[in-house]
Amino acid sequence: MAFGVQSIDRQVLKNNTVALAKAAKLFKIPTTITTVETESFSGYSYPELLDVFPDMKVLERTSMNSWDDRKVRDALEANGRSKVVVSGLWTEVCNNSFALSAMRDGGYEIYLVADASGGTSKEAQDYAMQRMIQAGVVPVTWQQVLLEWQRDWARRDTYDGVMAIVREHSGGYGMGVDYAYTMVHKAPQRTATPHAALAPVKA
Repeated sequence: MAFGVQSIDRQVLKNNTVALAKAAKLFKIPTTITTVETESFSGYSYPELLDVFPDMKVLERTSMNSWDDRKVRDALEANGRSKVVVSGLWTEVCNNSFALSAMRDGGYEIYLVADASGGTSKEAQDYAMQRMIQAGVVPVTWQQVLLEWQRDWARRDTYDGVMAIVREHSGGYGMGVDYAYTMVHKAPQRTATPHAALAPVKA
């Protein structure tokens, strides 16, 4: 499905989706991964996404609308939450139909992560988002969700986890955090192994 996305750079989309998943895991947010017609045309979910939840069963379905699948409804009910954070492909089809159905038939509040979702064109993404917003869906971004869950930097139990996600997935912000850690606070570089630097030698 990602092949058809034209509303956002596909590598950025994957980065944002994996970051959102890591945030959900860090804050222990009940998470559901669902796919449609995987082996017939859609393909598997991002391996990087699946690796965030290595023991999770993926809920396969035939309907473009996840709400039509009993397993999805049961998973949402088992979570016991009234607010649902949604990301997926494509925004104008699967996200749109699920969001409208889950609000109307299930009474859920839907928060649609716009930059962890993709449409087949910018217009498809924009008009789908507008339609959902008019119906009551709340638009958010993945980093907004992460930082709302953190809320207070005094929450030390999740501070390091949030910073790890930011440093890996937040682009310039993450680079700035790396810089501050190493240059200002003199923390070691964020590498798997130490890398020694050879001193300059005048030629």
